[in-house]
Amino acid sequence: MEIKTYDGSMGEWQGDAALLLLREEDCGALSDLPYAETVRQLAERQDFKGRKGSSLRVPVFEGGVKNLYLVGLGKAEACSAASVRDTLAWGLRMAGRQHNGSVLVPMAHLKDVFNTDSGPSASAVLGEAAGLCGYVFDKYKEKKEGEYTPFALKEVFAPGLMPEEARRGQTFAAAQVAARALANEPGCSVSPAGLAEHAGAMANERGLTCEVWDEERLKQERMGALLAVGSGSANPPRLIHLTYKPKGTAKRKIVLVGKGITFDSGGLDIKPSNFMTTMKGDKSGACAVMGVLRGTAELGLDVEVHGLLAAAENMPSGSSYRPDDIVRARNGKTIEIENTDAEGRLVLADALCLASELKPDAIIDLATLTGACAVALGKWRAGLFSRDDALADALLAASRRRGEAFWRMPAEDEHIEETLKSPFADMVNSGPRYGGAIFAAIFLSRFVEKDIPWAHLDIAGVDFMDKEWGVYSKGASGFGVRTCLDYLAQ
Repeated sequence: MEIKTYDGSMGEWQGDAALLLLREEDCGALSDLPYAETVRQLAERQDFKGRKGSSLRVPVFEGGVKNLYLVGLGKAEACSAASVRDTLAWGLRMAGRQHNGSVLVPMAHLKDVFNTDSGPSASAVLGEAAGLCGYVFDKYKEKKEGEYTPFALKEVFAPGLMPEEARRGQTFAAAQVAARALANEPGCSVSPAGLAEHAGAMANERGLTCEVWDEERLKQERMGALLAVGSGSANPPRLIHLTYKPKGTAKRKIVLVGKGITFDSGGLDIKPSNFMTTMKGDKSGACAVMGVLRGTAELGLDVEVHGLLAAAENMPSGSSYRPDDIVRARNGKTIEIENTDAEGRLVLADALCLASELKPDAIIDLATLTGACAVALGKWRAGLFSRDDALADALLAASRRRGEAFWRMPAEDEHIEETLKSPFADMVNSGPRYGGAIFAAIFLSRFVEKDIPWAHLDIAGVDFMDKEWGVYSKGASGFGVRTCLDYLAQ
């Protein structure tokens, strides 16, 4: 999709549609608002009042515009760059599905929403919304004529556009879409080795380096926890190491670690069938890391970034790891297995050890780790756990700029820490029901050097959307990509 500047007057616009984002206070209040008289009359007739979540399509039979779309932002006091981004994506998606190939989006009347030095510009938000609105995972569906409605939108025009900012927004969006597309792929399509192939292809395309450790190398490298999780599958595990280095001197070195369970049956502690669907998305953390690396390379950031993807398929078989087994992680710590469905923290344990060995300035892991986090925060907000206030604050600020909701959770709790103890090993991999997300974060902390700032992003719940809303389509969300990319860009 192309985003272009439009310098003419509203009355001269020749295209398929015009899209107006309106707050309640805008309806009938601004004389310089595009199509102000039409908006005023519709407001008087109670057809459209700018309420949040409302929309109205007005067919136009004269002039150069075929359709006028009015989309409500709600009250001005509650309007933010994030709500504009979501609402704009919704409006563009609607226009694209209703056979509009070109849309004009005036946004000058919203300049006060973007009047801040710390937030994204209107042009950047437009680039993100345009890049995210049209994605849908339908590559395996038959496209029958008359039943399939293609997304028609190809051009978005905006008065006063800053092209560089818009392109930057599109880069953020493309990184998230890439993560979505890969996370949506079923387990029959993407195995651990298949994930490594995708990573290698992206590395070649974006100028990254990619090193893959197969099961033999994993044994040599003492990756016992990752090997245990993958032991029950015919598709052996992989450790994938992506590296981006800037052309000049790197200001910092950051390691991103992604959970890459390409399918999670639960292992011998098998999941109920209704909990097993969508488990193709248990690789969302690894896919997000790949998306961030892609965006980092495209933006040419002056930060050295490593992506460690711990990839395995958790399956039940005669060779599976078992409850009561004791496995040894890369740093020598032993783990008693109480639940084979608490596998994500095991593959991350080995990867976090390796991340620590790289001596970075910070480590960030992304993982669909615990249902407990989704229970605590719902399906629209992810958990952030960190022992480092500065890193946590920086990530939360990035998440606000990009409209991805995170909530900081405790990363330490002496009472929950007690439940990690095992009479037979250094720790257990699963604890009591209460505080499960905190238990998992404390478990992971045992594999990160204490002097390295570290944040754990638990994206369980937000990784998969049951329905479209805002910038999100149904299916894998790519949640966390834009937040981490924004953090690196700072």
